Amino acid sequence: MRERNNTTNIGFEQSRRSLFQAGAAVVAAIGLPMTATSQQLNKAGTDISPHNQIGEQHMNTITLKDGASIYYKDWGAGQPIVFSHGWPLNADAWDPQMMFLGQHGYRVIAHDRRSHGRSSQTWDGNDMNTYADDLAELFERLDLKKAIMVGHSTGGGEVARYIGRHGTKRVAKAVLISSVVPIMVQSAARPNGVPIEVLDGIRRGTVADRPQYLKDFSTAFYGYNRPGAKISEGVRENFALQGLQAGIKGLYDCVGAFSETDFTEDLKKIDVPTLVMHGDADQIVPFPISGQLTAKIVKNATLKVYPGYPHGMCTTEADTINKDLLEFIRS
Repeated sequence: MRERNNTTNIGFEQSRRSLFQAGAAVVAAIGLPMTATSQQLNKAGTDISPHNQIGEQHMNTITLKDGASIYYKDWGAGQPIVFSHGWPLNADAWDPQMMFLGQHGYRVIAHDRRSHGRSSQTWDGNDMNTYADDLAELFERLDLKKAIMVGHSTGGGEVARYIGRHGTKRVAKAVLISSVVPIMVQSAARPNGVPIEVLDGIRRGTVADRPQYLKDFSTAFYGYNRPGAKISEGVRENFALQGLQAGIKGLYDCVGAFSETDFTEDLKKIDVPTLVMHGDADQIVPFPISGQLTAKIVKNATLKVYPGYPHGMCTTEADTINKDLLEFIRS
C-alpha cells in the first residue's frame, strides 16, 4: 500500500508541475507577469482590478476612504449603465437587466451596497449620504462618464441622493424604478405614507427570524399574493438568500434610510433626462406616494406606469422592463 501511495503522489506532483508549467507558458505567451495580481493595485493601494481582465481570479472590489470594501460587477463595453439595487438585495438582483443590456452593446456595472452582499458589513455608515458617497467613489475609481444611472427601490433613493450631493457631471440619464423617493414614511404632511408601525415591523422581522421573514416578505415584493400570480419558489428563495448575505445591522439601519429620508430636494436637482417606472400594484412602495409624486418633482421626467405590476417587476416582468429601459437609453 505504501508503494502505491508513493507512486500516486509522484504522479500527482508530476501532473501538478506540468499544469503549472503550462500555465506559465500561457502567461508568458500573452505577455503577462506571473505576479499579475500585484499589478491590480492602484497607486493608493486599492484592490481595484482592470475592466474585463482576462482570467480574473478574484472579485472586483474597491477600498473606500473609511476602509470598507465595495464589491462590484463590471461587464461588457460601451456607454456605462450603473445599477443600484433595492433592500435587502445585492447586485445579483440586476442580472436580467445586465445580461440584456450588455448583449446590446453597453458596459453594465452593479455594486453591492455597503453591508449588503459581498461588500463589507459596517456598523456605521448605513445611511443615504454614505451610500451616495460610496457610489461616487466607485464612479471616480472607474472614471465613468456619460453614465446612465438606474436605481430600483432603495437604489432609486441612492441615485437621487448621489445626484443631490455630487451632481450630474458624470451622468447622462437617470431611471428610477419602483423607487422609495420622495419619502415613504407617513406623517401629518403625508397622511397616505407608509405607517411607521409597518416599518418597525420590517425592522423586527430583520432581527428576529430573518430567514423566514425574508421569504415571507418576498410574497408581497413580487406580487405572489395576488390572484392568478405565477409563483416562482426559486425567486423567493433567491430573495431570501441575498438578504441573508447582508449584515443584520446594515439591513436594520437601511430600513430607516430608505423610508425616512426625504429626497425631495435631491429630485429637484436632477437635470438630466429621467424615466420614472412604477407598477400600480406595488405593495411595498405604493405608486401614489412615490412614482406619481416623483414625476411631478423631477424636471421633464417621463412617467411610465405598469398596470398590475409588483414592486419586484424587474424580475417578474424582466422582458418588458428590459425593452423599455433599452428604448429610453437609446432615445
